[in-house]
Amino acid sequence: MGAKAADELTVGDEVEVEIGPVAHGGHCVARYAGRVLFVRHSLPGERVRARITEGGSGDRFLRADAVAVLDASEHRVPSRCPAAGPGGCGGCDFQHVGTGHQRELKARVVTEQLKRLAGIDREVRVEALDDEDGLRYRTRVEFAVDGATVGLRRHRSHTVEAVPGCPIAVPEIDAGLAEVRADVAGDPGALEGISAIDVVVPTGEEDTVVVEVPGDAPTPPIPMTEVVDAPLGRIPMAVDARGFWQVHRDAPRVFVEAVLAAARVEPGERVLDLYSGVGLFSVPLAAAAGEQGQLIAVESDRRATDHLRENLDDRPWALVVPGRVDDLFGVPRKGPKGAKGGRNGRGRTRGRPTRSDLLPPSADVIVLDPPRSGAGRGVVEALVSLRPRRMVYVACDPAALARDTAYLAERGYALTGLRALDAFPMTHHVECIAVFEPARGSVPSP
Repeated sequence: MGAKAADELTVGDEVEVEIGPVAHGGHCVARYAGRVLFVRHSLPGERVRARITEGGSGDRFLRADAVAVLDASEHRVPSRCPAAGPGGCGGCDFQHVGTGHQRELKARVVTEQLKRLAGIDREVRVEALDDEDGLRYRTRVEFAVDGATVGLRRHRSHTVEAVPGCPIAVPEIDAGLAEVRADVAGDPGALEGISAIDVVVPTGEEDTVVVEVPGDAPTPPIPMTEVVDAPLGRIPMAVDARGFWQVHRDAPRVFVEAVLAAARVEPGERVLDLYSGVGLFSVPLAAAAGEQGQLIAVESDRRATDHLRENLDDRPWALVVPGRVDDLFGVPRKGPKGAKGGRNGRGRTRGRPTRSDLLPPSADVIVLDPPRSGAGRGVVEALVSLRPRRMVYVACDPAALARDTAYLAERGYALTGLRALDAFPMTHHVECIAVFEPARGSVPSP
């Protein structure tokens, strides 16, 4: 039987392909008779046998796994995790790649996104954090639960892989997982109604925290303490066990140092910290602004906001403003797909929100750490209207950063600094801290 035509390929088919460049998302690009394949578990320059995992006739591209390596890259190494690879745990993208080369691949992705979406040519270097060759760094892991099976989900799947442990997690995580499994072995129905198990190793607590996440109800608050070694001293911070916190054990320290160095806040200045969470940046930024200055922190999550107030309690010049950044700045949200005539999915017209009176008319420095989707054009325009002398943008997605970089350039703010940090070794994720300043030293008009 001859080889299938490219437009006939479907799930389960296997083809031999040459692997091209790395792409954003943990895969590399290949072509089969002109058809685009996004191939996981591969490396640029390799020749592999790829098995189609998603897509078929009519789709713009196909997803595939490299199930056999015919010509290997010099950067390929034996996987550090027995559960990684085709059909296994989907948590790691680069277990088969040398750690140093992982950072080179991530740098290529950031470079390519800035060039493609923002028209910026910039050399990027991804910096390592304090981890042991990309292993044993993660202090928080959410394990999925399926009946009596506890593990991690396969890539783009609901299937739970019963992993023996997690090599990128600190040892206490594996110990917590083992205890959960021992309990289940003694009582197979122990996890009935539970959708996930969070295992957390906080730096400010003696014990590992294990949280059972109900499938049909909110998890009750579980306050705990993280400790950050900041330039201004050790900072204890209240946070919920299921709240957002950087998972790399060294990331809070490195990020705070990087943001403070980038922001260059002077005493007496007004600083905005947007999407602030529990205040990882708010607390040291408030200290830098001092009693003659002002810190305004904006956060939408209710539990995070409660902890944010607690963490800023001894700094009366800091103001916490609860709410979504776009809503508070009066930026209209996009309606659901398919909605027409300015109405939302339930038929009600969504009016333009009113700008909050709690937000100032100007700011000296703005720090923002938006979600993976980025800030967006509307928020960027609102921030530019405050005419800050400097903006520091913490980005977990290089494509979103590049899009917002283009919006900022349109409004007269240039990218003047960029650091890329490898806060998630063995995965495709990379954190960037970007600095924007008025182009040619002049503050643009709003």
